[in-house]
Amino acid sequence: MQPIKILLEEKDMPDKWYNIQADLKVPMPPPLHPGTRQPVGPQDLAPLFPMGLIQQEMSQDRWIEIPDEVRDVYTMWRPSPLYRARRLEKALDTPAHIYYKWEGVSPPGSHKPNTAVAQAYYNKQEGIKRIATETGAGQWGTALSFACNLFDLECMVYMVRISFDQKPYRKAIMEAYGAKCIPSPSPHTQAGRKILEQDPDTPGSLGIAISEAVEDAASRDDTHYSLGSVLNHVLLHQTIIGIEAERQLQKAGEALPDIVMGCFGGGSNFAGIAFPFMRYKLLGEKPDMRIVACEPTTCPTLTRGPYRYDFGDSVGMTPLMAMNTLGHGFVPAKIHAGGLRYHGAAPLASHLLAQGEMEAVAFHQLECFEAGVQFARSEGFVTAPETNHVIRGVINEALKCRESGEEKVIVFNCSGHGNFDMTAYQAYFSGQLEEHHFSEDQITQNMQALEGFPVP
Repeated sequence: MQPIKILLEEKDMPDKWYNIQADLKVPMPPPLHPGTRQPVGPQDLAPLFPMGLIQQEMSQDRWIEIPDEVRDVYTMWRPSPLYRARRLEKALDTPAHIYYKWEGVSPPGSHKPNTAVAQAYYNKQEGIKRIATETGAGQWGTALSFACNLFDLECMVYMVRISFDQKPYRKAIMEAYGAKCIPSPSPHTQAGRKILEQDPDTPGSLGIAISEAVEDAASRDDTHYSLGSVLNHVLLHQTIIGIEAERQLQKAGEALPDIVMGCFGGGSNFAGIAFPFMRYKLLGEKPDMRIVACEPTTCPTLTRGPYRYDFGDSVGMTPLMAMNTLGHGFVPAKIHAGGLRYHGAAPLASHLLAQGEMEAVAFHQLECFEAGVQFARSEGFVTAPETNHVIRGVINEALKCRESGEEKVIVFNCSGHGNFDMTAYQAYFSGQLEEHHFSEDQITQNMQALEGFPVP
């Protein structure tokens, strides 16, 4: 019998996160204060984040220790399994060795608790009682609700309206964990009221929801803000995925992978699988390793968004960050991959793309669902619409190997299950899932709002 699952014991779970900032060939541009346009310091971030996370955001240390209390929670689902996709390989008739890290085993069903638990822990250590956040498809809101419950914190979630309507069970599971979830934009914040006055029928966006959550946190002394992607410390916490995967590949008798892939919205699950492997590329030990981010064509942040300083939210409350952006005013199409509908990309990923250390590709919604269904019918797991983007990319790479005869090792992050996304699959099977098209005019118009902003 050929092995399918490569498992690690709990005692082999990593005790440190990997910080790629230590190995960058060129330091990344700093975030800038929205008012002064000067580099932000710890004091600028203290009203929103605990000092433990602020230190991680700015750290240049290569390895950062995972607190025992966080590792204790991680053992509920970590180490997660690495699967050899033998049935998919057979279906594709490819010589490629395809491996996927299955993060759907966490209680909330995705990779998001890897940082949610850490953020809840550091906030609890600082005496915070309540956390406000945003969520797109609901995976992040679910994960933070789960984590806040474990550390006895209140959780307030502003969920992008279109996803709130598309995925009603996400709200239910957040409430099961004790959180409060409302659609964004909402009448509860000044930012939300302003957006609703301009467009009462807006589908919302992550940028809008971020504005609401930041405003909520800034208005209360007992509340901090929490972000599920984009920021350095969030990407840091996710690197436990790739560190485990490297150990599991070694256990399977494989060398370093030839191609590492992840779907891309803000960058957290992509960084989780890619950054620990990317260090071998940065240090020259495997310079030909390909690192590939897979995003939707309707929100092509990496593939079509310019590398500029921009706000992380729609209203302009966050620091200016150097990142690939479609403009903070961008409102994406109503695709079902709600976790990939963010106007900006993680500054670390954007910097690495600008340095030529990684690639980005974009796919249409229908071809991604086609790939997700093929994966489900071979590997058995029904994955989230977000994850289907990387599966599309992996299948394309595996088919190239079939044509070339190359036996490449491909590793990707299977970031979450699609158990709460059946309306999307139902629409796909019934032929009602629409293809949306991105207009270059959207970028042109949004870039006008960035005139006068610094350029990295």
